[in-house]
Amino acid sequence: MPEVRVAHFEDAETIAEIHVKSWKSTYKDLIDERDLSNTTVEHRIALWETVLRTPVNGQIAFVIENDEKEVVGFVSGGKERTKNYGFDGEIYAIYLLDEYQGQGYGKQLLKVFAEGMEKAGYESLLVWVLTHNPSSRFYIKYGADPIEAEKVTIGQGTYEETAYGWNELKELIHKFS
Repeated sequence: MPEVRVAHFEDAETIAEIHVKSWKSTYKDLIDERDLSNTTVEHRIALWETVLRTPVNGQIAFVIENDEKEVVGFVSGGKERTKNYGFDGEIYAIYLLDEYQGQGYGKQLLKVFAEGMEKAGYESLLVWVLTHNPSSRFYIKYGADPIEAEKVTIGQGTYEETAYGWNELKELIHKFS
C-alpha cells in the first residue's frame, strides 16, 4: 500500500530526479525537445533543496512511497500565484513515475495534499496543466472545472496551459471518502 508523508530536505535529490524524469516523459509529445532538455536534475536539486529548507508562499510538499519505501512521486503547492481567479491555493507540481501511474498513487497524493491544504487554512485549489496534456482528465475525474487558458513560455517555446480548479476544497476532499 502506498504511503504519503511530508517531504523532508533529505528527499530533495529524489524529488528532483522524479521531477525531471516524469516531466520529460509526460511532456515528450507536448513540448519541443530543445525546451524539454533545459530541465536538469542539478537545477531541480537546487530548487527542491530551497523549497524544502525554506518554504515560501505557505508552500507544503508531500512524497509518496511504494511498498519498498522508495519515493516514487510528489506533490507541492501553496498560495495561488496569479491572484486572478479567486482561488487561494494552488498545486505547483505533482509528478509520479510512469510505472506508478494508473494505480491509485496519484489519487492518494491528491487526497493527502488537499487535506494538508485545508488544514493549512486554504478553501479552494487551482492547478495549471498543459492544455493538450491527457493528465487533465485526472483533475476532471475528481471534480475540477476548467477555469482559463493562458500562454506560457517554457524554454524558447510558447505553449498553452489550462487552469483547473476546485472552488470548494471540501468538495474535493469529500470525493475521497
